[in-house]
Amino acid sequence: MKQTLDLHGFINEFKNVRADNFSYEGLTALYGYLTELEEDGGQEFEFDPIAWCCEYTEYESLEDFQKQHDKFDFECIDDIKEVTSVIEIDGSSRFVVQNF
Repeated sequence: MKQTLDLHGFINEFKNVRADNFSYEGLTALYGYLTELEEDGGQEFEFDPIAWCCEYTEYESLEDFQKQHDKFDFECIDDIKEVTSVIEIDGSSRFVVQNF
């Protein structure tokens, strides 16, 4: 049995399992990123919010990211993009990073 989730279903189901891991905007960006990966890769993902909470982290700003990764020299988001996937959140300084 398979269930297809639209953006609002994704956010609601995610919030039911892990309410505090991502902001609404962060989940919107993550949903867009994951659905794009599905389309590009030609396969569907199973809904797994626990795995995505382990795989991705939302940061308030570049400074927030730098504080948590101070052993690396990331001067800008482009530096982070050289190491991992970065999902920028439109109209915000926040972004989601695939953990590395």
